[in-house]
Amino acid sequence: MAYVQPKEFAAKMVDAGESKIFMATKDTLIRAYMAGAILALAAAFAVTIAVNTGNFLVASLLFPVGFCTLYLLGFDLLTGVFTLAPLAVIAKRPGCTWKGVFRNWGLVFVGNFAGAMTTAIFMAIIFTMGFSQEPNAVGQKIGHIGEARTLGYAAAGGAGLLTVFVRAILCNWMVSTGVVAAMMSNSVSGKIMAMWMPIIVFFYLGFEHSIVNMFLFPSGIMLGGEFTWGDYFIYNEIPVVLGNLVGGLTFVGGMIYATHFKESPKRNASNGSVQGVPAE
Repeated sequence: MAYVQPKEFAAKMVDAGESKIFMATKDTLIRAYMAGAILALAAAFAVTIAVNTGNFLVASLLFPVGFCTLYLLGFDLLTGVFTLAPLAVIAKRPGCTWKGVFRNWGLVFVGNFAGAMTTAIFMAIIFTMGFSQEPNAVGQKIGHIGEARTLGYAAAGGAGLLTVFVRAILCNWMVSTGVVAAMMSNSVSGKIMAMWMPIIVFFYLGFEHSIVNMFLFPSGIMLGGEFTWGDYFIYNEIPVVLGNLVGGLTFVGGMIYATHFKESPKRNASNGSVQGVPAE
C-alpha cells in the first residue's frame, strides 16, 4: 500500500495548504459545497443506522464512508483547511499570506454550510413525506440531538461552553489526522484504511464537528426540535468552529510541521552533542 514517510507527507501538507490558498473562488466553493453535502448525507446515514439497529458502534464504524468519499473526490472541509492552509504561510511559501488563509476559510465555510443545508432540506422532506406528516423515528432523533447539544450546553452555562469547545478540539485532532492520513499512502485502499481509523474515534466518542453540525442542527429545527437558530450558533456552531480550529492547527498541523517538516538536527550518540554543534 506504499506507505509514505512522515517527512514526505509533511511536505505534502504544506504543498496542499499552498494550493488551497491560491485556488480559484469557483473551485473552492464547489469543492466545499460538495464536501458539506456528502458529509451531511453520511451523518444522516449514521443516525439512521443507530435508530434502526439501536447500536451506535455500528453507526460509528460506517460513518467514515462519507469522509473517505469526499476526500478521494478532492473536496474540502473547513476542518481540513484549518489545518493545512496556515502551514503554507508558516513555511513562508511565496505569495501565501494570512489574508489568503482567511479568504479560503471563509469560502469553505460558506460552501460547507450551503452543501450541508441542501442535504438537510432533502432529508427533512424524506423524513416527513414532503412536510405532510410528523417526522419519522430518524427525524425525531435528529431533533432531539439538536436539543441536547444546544440547550444541554446552555443549561450548564460556562461549563457547557467549555465542554463543547474541548469536544471540538478533540474532534478536529482526529478528523485532521484523517485528512493527513490520506497522504500516508499512494493507493486508494491504503488511503481509505488510514482515514477510517481516526474518524471512527471522533464519531463514537461524540466529539463536535462543525460541518456535521451544519446538517444536524438546521435539520433538527426543521424537524421540530425545540431550540432556535440562536441557540445553535451561540451554544454550538461558534464554539465548535473555534475548537475545531485549535484542534486541527495545534495538534495536527503544528505538531507535524514542527517535528517532521522542521526536524531538528540529530544528537550525536557518541559524545552527547548535536550533529554539527560541538558538545559543551
